[in-house]
Amino acid sequence: MARMQELIAVCAGCVFVAFSGAVAGQVPSTGSGQAYPVKAIRVVVPYAPGGATDLTARLVGQKMQETMKQNVLVENRPGAGGVIGADNVAKAAPDGYSVLLAVPAEIAILPHLQKMPYSVEKDLAPVSLAVVTPLVLVVHPSLPVKNVKELVEFIRKRPGQLSYASAGTGGVQHLSGELLKIAMKLDMVHVPYKGAGPVMPDLIGGHVPMFFSGMPPAMPHVKAGKLRALAVTTTRRSPAAPDVPTMAQAGVPGFDISNWFAYFVPAGTPAAVIARLNSEVNRGLAQKDVKEKLANVGAEVVGTSPEELAKFVRAESEKFARLIKDSGAKGTD
Repeated sequence: MARMQELIAVCAGCVFVAFSGAVAGQVPSTGSGQAYPVKAIRVVVPYAPGGATDLTARLVGQKMQETMKQNVLVENRPGAGGVIGADNVAKAAPDGYSVLLAVPAEIAILPHLQKMPYSVEKDLAPVSLAVVTPLVLVVHPSLPVKNVKELVEFIRKRPGQLSYASAGTGGVQHLSGELLKIAMKLDMVHVPYKGAGPVMPDLIGGHVPMFFSGMPPAMPHVKAGKLRALAVTTTRRSPAAPDVPTMAQAGVPGFDISNWFAYFVPAGTPAAVIARLNSEVNRGLAQKDVKEKLANVGAEVVGTSPEELAKFVRAESEKFARLIKDSGAKGTD
């Protein structure tokens, strides 16, 4: 989205800055009088191991561990579209030892689709926007289309006959399909799966024709000729797939959806502890090897202040709320 790219530009140097509360000589406290950290920190990833979110948590966690001199343990708590893991952190003690690495679903989308066991505004405090990454629209090679324009024409001639997969109701894949339907006035069927993992075999097997996929699982199959990439969902092309146009370049104006990963802690966590976590997260993101490994999976490092993340989340939430209202998308309850 345009505002996202502006934020990236403004914060391009943020990852190199140590924020207040973590400057030399200051030792943040958990509020109990103890210096922070005095024990292991757990970073909850609300999805299964192996994805880009998990990779980000482990790469940054290793860098945090080196400088904080405490173990940083990644804990995978998948389920309910990310809600189980997010709720676990929202209800944890606000002492800086429980950290959430979240994606749009549990923060900016599902709260508009279903009843939530936590409030993003009241129960979670922002730390840093870590990375953003586009999705890529991929189709099975048997589909007789070479670009988005041909895909749109193909769907229009077959109203209600073409389906698109998602990793589950309320995720960015689902909402990307809904945005395409609205923007181009298309009639196609949403097929939600229980995660991105089960989608890829069905897509490669031709059982479902199209999918707005994360780049890491899709691009190896694109390079192998098993899938065809038509466009990425952000306003800029991805360095990981420079030959693939954006949706806007491919003829769908105003199309701008990204996946992103952001760090949160329970509300009430002391400000000095949040500042220390912010500094450590952003320092980890700034490391050359971390940036290179994330770039290889199509992720672009950002690194922000807590205030910038809060502003970003509000804008994302408002955008997805409008899209859900306009599309008539429904949740699971």
